[in-house]
Formats: sequence, structure tokens, C-alpha cells
Amino acid sequence: MKRIKNNEIMQVINDLKVLAIENKVPLWKRVAVELGKPSRQKREVNLFKLDKHSKEGDVIIVPGKVLGTGEMSKKITVAALSLSESAKEKILAANGNVISIKELMQKNPKGSKVKIMG
Repeated sequence: MKRIKNNEIMQVINDLKVLAIENKVPLWKRVAVELGKPSRQKREVNLFKLDKHSKEGDVIIVPGKVLGTGEMSKKITVAALSLSESAKEKILAANGNVISIKELMQKNPKGSKVKIMG
């Protein structure tokens, strides 16, 4: 997953707000608010936390960065603003899936069964 630039983040935030209004889904508005925070306040989540608080098959969105500390033992789908290389490798090694927030919005516009972590 490549690093997202500021203008791309702003576009994702706008898309999230539109999707929240169109589908009446507060989840997308919450993610947009989190993404709009200054970089010092962005969330950072380690893999061990994702592993601890998720179940097999969960879809998790992290409005920030996923770091590679810990191991992943469950097959989950993770959508995040960014991921460290080691986090991505460990998620994929556990047969999980890594997608962008934009991809998650397209695949699941209603936001059903999506958890926010961080």
C-alpha cells in the first residue's frame, strides 16, 4: 500500500462524508472526522491489538496507521490509511486481506459489520 498524499486524504474524507449522507451511515462520518485530525493525533494500532480484539473474518478499519508489533493469528480484512511493511506481511501471512479505505467504501457502502479500531 503506497503512502497517501494530503490531497488524496482530503478526497477520501469528502467521499466518506458523501457516502455517510447518501446511505445514512454514521460509521463513515466518524472515520472522516478521525482522518481529518492533525497527523499528531492520528491513530496508530499494533497488530497484537487487532488480533486481540477481532474475530475470524472481521472487517476492521483503522483511520491511521497499522504497525507490525505482534503477530496475527486470525484471517481478517484490514482497511487503513497506511500500514507498515511488516504489518502488511503478517496480515497476508495469516491469509488476511489488506485493502484501502476507498476500496472498503466501494465494496461495503452500508458499512455493515465493519469495526473501527484504534
